Amino acid sequence: MQATDVARAVAAAVEVASGLGLAAADARVLHDSNKLTLRLLPCNVVARVAVAEPESLQAELEIARRLAETEAPVASLEPRVEPRVYERHGFVLTLWAYYESAPREVSSADYANALERLHAGMANVDVAVPHFSDRVAEAERLVASRDRTPGLGDSERKLLSTTLREQRREIERRRFADQLLHGEPHVGNLLNTKSGPLFIDLETCCRGPVEFDLAHVPEAVSERYPGADQELLRACRLLVLAMVATWRWELGDQLPNGRRAGRELLVSLAAGPPWPALDVVMRRARARDNPGMDWPAPLTVRELAAELGCSEDDVRSLIRNGELRTVACGIRPGLVPRHEVDGYLRRLEHRRGSTTTP
Repeated sequence: MQATDVARAVAAAVEVASGLGLAAADARVLHDSNKLTLRLLPCNVVARVAVAEPESLQAELEIARRLAETEAPVASLEPRVEPRVYERHGFVLTLWAYYESAPREVSSADYANALERLHAGMANVDVAVPHFSDRVAEAERLVASRDRTPGLGDSERKLLSTTLREQRREIERRRFADQLLHGEPHVGNLLNTKSGPLFIDLETCCRGPVEFDLAHVPEAVSERYPGADQELLRACRLLVLAMVATWRWELGDQLPNGRRAGRELLVSLAAGPPWPALDVVMRRARARDNPGMDWPAPLTVRELAAELGCSEDDVRSLIRNGELRTVACGIRPGLVPRHEVDGYLRRLEHRRGSTTTP
């Protein structure tokens, strides 16, 4: 949310909650992106506040209500008030239950099990939501609009446009079961509560293959999800990287450190297969943006030759042929960033695997 709107949004949430008989003397920001998520105290209620029309949140409420009937692992609406969209001073907001965090991290097995249970519940919910291909089409329109994505260069725009178009076609030519999906079940939309993992943020729900949801989660989670089509998952993973990269380059994107994430996503797409999971790329972006985190130092030609077990001339040849890219010209151009080396090694492994005869 725009910084100028935050104070007014907080005041609107406090006013609505107080008017409903909830004790809301204070508010703490839990998350600030396109929507503002607040913890209202001392009543311990979560408020999601947006500058939008009520219809944008009404669908999320209906899906949450229907999923609660199936006992799917989703966060509950606040039971002490009527479950509806509230409006105040130009803002719309919904009220949800607050959950204390569990003392340990969610295991990959528990994450996968929760997502499987969520999909099982969603398979029994019939609501009108966009198809995943509609979201891809919106990303394609963004990439095509220089006014809406002015920060993209011509080569980056072509990379995203080609990836979105080709992977959408690749997925659509495959046969898959169409069902209701979360849309973005990444770790940022998973609460680690004392009663188990719960999914939040249902505004991105769409229809499509479960592999589209799996493309948002860590590999260790998708590996534990039973029955996934691995070829379809690979296509969805590449598609999701391109879609998320597109959102991050949209003018006015409000995700914290979003532009850094957009750059890292473009680097991963340009590096070629095998494609990293979304969480891997986002961790790189956070490490880049946080000076308190240890980001691997770039390697000299000599260091890289020793690591790869080849000559320095071989390394220089890889650079000339575009297999490895160095740090920007003028800033010690002989240094090769660690992520470039990782990308080259992934491509090398992929080539070897594709030429291996069973």
